[in-house]
Amino acid sequence: MSPLAVFFLVLAMVLVWGGLVLSAVFLRRRPHADGMPPGGEDDHREDEAPVERDT
Repeated sequence: MSPLAVFFLVLAMVLVWGGLVLSAVFLRRRPHADGMPPGGEDDHREDEAPVERDT
């Protein structure tokens, strides 16, 4: 391999593995998102089901 190819191989490895390490560190520090939109809460409506249509 030429020195230029080795350089680009090392550069690509640093970018990929460095991004993986940085994202793991970020998720370890802040595991939950703070800025999520409201919604998705369970409102406990067991007696009201979605309408099922037989087509």
